[in-house]
Order: sequence, then structure tokens, then C-alpha cells
Amino acid sequence: MIDTLEQTPTLREWIEAGPGDYVNGHATPFAALRARARTAFDHLGIPTRKDEAWKYTNIEKALRHDYALLDSDATPIVDASDVADYRIDGLDAYTLVVVNGTVVPELSDTDGLPAGVHIGSLREAATSHADVVERHLGQYADVESEAFIALNTASDLNGVFLQIDKSVTLERPIQIVHVTNTDEDAFVQTRNLYLFGENSEALVVETYHSASDVKTFGNRVSEVVVERAARINLLQLQTEGDNASQVNTLQIEQDAASYFAAHTYTLGGALVRNNVNAVPNAEGCETHLYGLYILDGEQHVDNHTLVDHAKPNCFSNELYRGIVDGRSTGVFNGKVFVRRDAQQTNAYQSSQGVVLSDDASHHSKPELEIYADDVKCSHGSTTGEVEPEHVFYLRSRGLSEQQAKSLLLYAFAHDIVTELPHEALRTYLDALIEDRLNAQLLG
Repeated sequence: MIDTLEQTPTLREWIEAGPGDYVNGHATPFAALRARARTAFDHLGIPTRKDEAWKYTNIEKALRHDYALLDSDATPIVDASDVADYRIDGLDAYTLVVVNGTVVPELSDTDGLPAGVHIGSLREAATSHADVVERHLGQYADVESEAFIALNTASDLNGVFLQIDKSVTLERPIQIVHVTNTDEDAFVQTRNLYLFGENSEALVVETYHSASDVKTFGNRVSEVVVERAARINLLQLQTEGDNASQVNTLQIEQDAASYFAAHTYTLGGALVRNNVNAVPNAEGCETHLYGLYILDGEQHVDNHTLVDHAKPNCFSNELYRGIVDGRSTGVFNGKVFVRRDAQQTNAYQSSQGVVLSDDASHHSKPELEIYADDVKCSHGSTTGEVEPEHVFYLRSRGLSEQQAKSLLLYAFAHDIVTELPHEALRTYLDALIEDRLNAQLLG
């Protein structure tokens, strides 16, 4: 182990106490994958700010804490009334509840799911859907180059399994409610596998919540496979408390003529790192990455995206906006990679940040790396303050300075909300954003 891991006893304890590879002389499921991940993690270690991809984020600081390693089989200390508060009003969604990384069927509501939709525990799917899970799990998220993917893969690989079969259209959304609730400072890992069959269509909403005030660190990895002509929207809404930190990795693999949109909203959390990696791996793919983060206090949010255009005739679009206040820090580092064979690629990237205080900071680093010659690619980045002229105009119409700023910032954020494909979601997010801005600016 490298020095940084030596200084992080909880992680050393976790690695040594991880799931066994053999029981009664027989290999356990994914033993080889976990062993490879442990070896990779030993080599990689925890990244530092000397690593280019982490230059704006000191992840060691969040990890240097005495976290307990939660037993994934422990009885969850969450009840139905708690979960009711986390459901999105008006969404009319199937609900799957995940507490401390473990699916809790008795708190979930998946009655009425159409034939061809399979959702539940990844651990159970490793038996009930063994061939499918074995074919896909660990094939897209790269343990060899990403330390937190390796750390997650070396775990007991428990979380959510979702499979939607060919030509199935899910008329109602699925809301996956992730709750962290523990009476001791805890390290939680979740592994999700989402498989969307050819010509399927679905909206999946993941919400993240803290139900306790202790310090937590979540390391979450989701592998998403979008097959030919599937149309998928995935929303991740992060509203955890000021004691919750997380590294969240979303790895997307797309087949021909597929559509995938990731919507990442970060409205809570102490330190949050969102890795969104998309591979349009066949012709005719369409990929959209949207992000919004509104920060205050000491919050730190780092959005790190990669769109790896591997095949020709694909389109990608990224739009991220951030509002930073107090002593908070917002980061956007997005890279579009166009391989030599990916001719006629259209790729666009935009990052905009608004800084509301002298002690807040916003870092934006858009990147293009292009090896094809018949492409249309562009990126843009702006960071600044609220325009005084705009504030003056609204004040001349009778608003206070704080009300004017709140209205302008609401309009700035609302442009991201309009990309959501469901009216109830747009209404819900608009209300959350308005409340957050009013709390920050109006006290």
C-alpha cells in the first residue's frame, strides 16, 4: 500500500476485511474481479492534488477520518414514514429504497411493474440473473485506472440491479431512494448495474439523502448499458447533509442509435465528486450531460466528465451551471475525446459559473482532444458575478437587491431544469432551487 493508504487506517481495515474469495474451497461470485480490483487499488492508491484529474479537490482530507465499515446485512434504521418524505410529489413513480447500500424490499413499492422489467438487489441478481450480471458487471468501469472504482469493485458488490428488456417502454418513472442512516461515522459503498435493452425507454430518478447527522463517506459506482435505439434519462439528485461526502461514478456504454441523458443536480453534501464517463460506442448515438450545483458554506463539488467518441456519426452535448457562495468551491472539468475513426462527430460543451462572495471559487476546465478531421466540436466556459445592470433593472421595478439576485439566479438555474423530461420533476426541482436560493440570499 502507498503512503496515503497507510495514513488511512479505515481503508486498510476495509481492504483486509473485504469479502472472502473462497468458501469451502470454492470461489465466490466475482472473486477474480475483486482480486484484480484489490491489486489495482494497491497500485493506484488514493489520488492527491498532484494528480491532474484531482488538482482542485483534496479527497484525502475527507477520507482521513475514523469511519466504521457498515455491515450491509444489518437491519436498516429507517421506516416507511422516513421514506415517504423522500418521494417526489406528483411523480407517480415505482420506488426502490436502498439503505446504507442495501436494497430494502419492505420499504419499496414496485407493484405493477410491467413484464420485462427486473429490479432489485444486485447481490440477489448475481444468482437469479447470473449470466447477465457476469457478462456486464465490471466490464465498463475501469478498475485499472480509477482508484475509487477499484476500491468499490473490491467490495461485496451490493446495490441495485435494473434490467429492462427489449422493446419495453416504462410508462411510469422509477425512483431509487438512497438513504444513509447510521449512528456512527460510516463508509458506505454501493454498486449498481443498469441494463436497458434494445428499443427500450425509461426515466430513472436517483435521490440521495442523509437521515443522520454523523459523518459519512459514500463511494458509489453505476455501470449503465444502453442498447441499440434505447432512449434513457437518468436523474441523480444529491441533497445529502453537510456531514456527507461522496465519490459518485457513472459509467455509460451506448450502442447504435441510442439516446442517453444524465441529469446531475448537487444541492447538498460536504465534498462531492461526480465522475460521469460516457462511451458512444456505435454509430448514431446521442449523449447529453446536464449538471447544476448550488453551493454555500464550506461545500466543495467537483464535476468531472468524459465523453469518449469511439465511433462515427455521433452527437454529444454538455451543459453545466454552478452557483457558489460563502467559502464554497465549484469545479467543472469536462473532456471530449474524439478517436481517429469517429468521423462526423458533433460535440458541444458549455460550463458557466456564478460567484457570489469573495471567499467562494469556481474552476472550469473544458478540454477537447481530437484525432479525427471531419468533426464539429466546440467548448465554452464563463465564470463571473451577477451583472450589476441586471440587478439595477429589477430594483427599478421595486425588488430588493436580494430579491433581484435571487430571481436572476433562479433564471440561470432554470435553463438546466427545462431539460428534464417530466413536468413533475421540473416543478419539484424549480421549488427546491427557489427555496435554496431564497435561504442563501434572503436569509
